[in-house]
Amino acid sequence: MRECGLLLIHRIKLIFFPLGCFFIMISSCMLDTSHNEPFMFLFAALFLSSVLLDAKFPILKKIQWLMLGLFHYSTQLNWCVILYYILMLSVFDEKKSYRKTLPISILLILEYTIVRLTYVPIDTYTLFVTIFDLISAVVVVIVFHHVLRGEAEKQKLLEENNYLAAHDPLTGLLNYFGYMNQIQELVKEKHSFYLTLLDLQNFKSFNHDGLESGNEALSTVGQALKSIFPNAFGISRYAGDRYAILIPSECYTPSHIAQLLEPDELGYQVSFSITHYPEETDDLNQLIQRAEDKLFRIRREQWLQREEDLFRSEKMKVVGELAAGMAHEVRNPLTAIRGFVQLSKVQSYNIKPWYDVIMSEITRVTELTAEFLQFSKPHASNMRAESLKVCVERVVSLSESDAISRGHELLLNIQDDSLYIYMDRDKIVQVLLNLVKNALEAMDTPGQVNLEISRLEQNAIIRIQDTGSGIPPEMLQQIFNPFYTTKDEGTGLGLSLCQKIAQDHEGSITVHSVPEVGSTFTLILPLYEPADGTFSI
Repeated sequence: MRECGLLLIHRIKLIFFPLGCFFIMISSCMLDTSHNEPFMFLFAALFLSSVLLDAKFPILKKIQWLMLGLFHYSTQLNWCVILYYILMLSVFDEKKSYRKTLPISILLILEYTIVRLTYVPIDTYTLFVTIFDLISAVVVVIVFHHVLRGEAEKQKLLEENNYLAAHDPLTGLLNYFGYMNQIQELVKEKHSFYLTLLDLQNFKSFNHDGLESGNEALSTVGQALKSIFPNAFGISRYAGDRYAILIPSECYTPSHIAQLLEPDELGYQVSFSITHYPEETDDLNQLIQRAEDKLFRIRREQWLQREEDLFRSEKMKVVGELAAGMAHEVRNPLTAIRGFVQLSKVQSYNIKPWYDVIMSEITRVTELTAEFLQFSKPHASNMRAESLKVCVERVVSLSESDAISRGHELLLNIQDDSLYIYMDRDKIVQVLLNLVKNALEAMDTPGQVNLEISRLEQNAIIRIQDTGSGIPPEMLQQIFNPFYTTKDEGTGLGLSLCQKIAQDHEGSITVHSVPEVGSTFTLILPLYEPADGTFSI
């Protein structure tokens, strides 16, 4: 903090002591005040030598006051007071407070006064001059203290400003500006180093509980990096959760760096890239670009791997749910069959009384297994452009007898008969038959099932609307879940399979239901529109 003030004092001593001694000696010779000129030159030489060499031999500082006194006595000029004042300021090299500098300053002025009294008459004027000199010494000490303090504060503010401009306030590491300055200096001086870029993985999860948690993670990583790489040319945090480390290549190898950045060492999971300067490139811009590209590729590969793992996990979860449901559904008929077989043992294995029930349960298991196997089949493969009108009319013809037998009316409304879908016709027919059958079964009293076809932008809209009792709101979110059913004889796989087929055709199924009014299932499929406007049926 005091370097500027001390440098100023040193310069004053080196300039004004020789210059002052020169003018005082010349004036003393001109005014003929010196009693012995050889001694005056000798004491001047000794005094100046002690000043010029005190940095190398600090002990000379302790005799400068004596050399100055002898020089003053030999010249017998009051002009020497300026040298006393300059010597007074030199005590600031080692002393800081008024309590330490003021007594020494007063002693120097007393020395000046005592020497002065050897060649001036002692009277009232001399007494007043002495008092003035003492007051002047006090004023000089106070003023210079304020000057030094002001310079020190100015220097401190400048250093703090420079520090804040180049450092991150959270971690104390270099910021992006400081990082760029440091790497430019290293490139300019031709240092060999590894530019290592780090990205804190899953930082959003640290920040989930609040800003304090995220800041703590960033600060902890910064401190860990400083501890792991104590001889790094520079460590920087930039762009939020990214870090850059300038590592001397003579101290580390890439494998060593990778080992030190393992979670066991660092405490956090990070993605990182290592780029060697000047081996890989000697251009600064290319160096940074290459390091960023490496980190981007690594992060992308890790992201793809995480997505693949997540997809696999979700797939296994679905498989587990299907397997659990399948096991539950199959166990019920098997339990019934087992019970009837055990009963037949009592009657000499005569299963005739339970034959129909056993066959019914076996049929149920077979149907359940057949529907379940649909989920393991590949996507629709017999794909071609088909007329939606023809497909729906086939569904109506297959469902009409069932509707009549139940006392219901099946109505078809085709608003646009020119719609074509790129589809596996049998699977779409299967979906529509399932939806129409559900609509017929949803009506306990004679009602209507409206099957409507329309076009909305680039999609075909097929709506199946019934006038049944509707679906309760709490069930709407579950009807597409495998094995969820409200029917006594249902498997719970019908709507799940319909949804899968729709997704295989890049479509979707939605449902809207109002209790005691009815339900509407909507199948949305993308239209097929060839560039030449022709269709191959």
